[in-house]
Amino acid sequence: MDKKQSLDALAALSQETRLDVFRLLVQVGRQGLPAGEIGERLGVRQNTMSANLAILTQAGLIHSVREGRSIRYFANMDGVSGLLGFLMENCCGGAPELCQPVIAKLTCAC
Repeated sequence: MDKKQSLDALAALSQETRLDVFRLLVQVGRQGLPAGEIGERLGVRQNTMSANLAILTQAGLIHSVREGRSIRYFANMDGVSGLLGFLMENCCGGAPELCQPVIAKLTCAC
């Protein structure tokens, strides 16, 4: 992930509803949630939720799969890993490979 992508991801997460959506999708894991259920759980109207889901998708933090007339959303753990990797790329005295186990553990990549 480069600087611009990281800024887009951080900007997407800097809004309360989008942060709540992202955290909910991380919590439910691989099963994801349909857009309507995300809105219901968070008490957010459908049109507002659609806009927020689009911003999170564009930032690479979530992805979706169409299921008939519904769309199911998932946290994009590769995007999260990329963001964490960018933020920590100069950690550990310039030896980022030392941080990789931490990043892998945080993003369920282990």
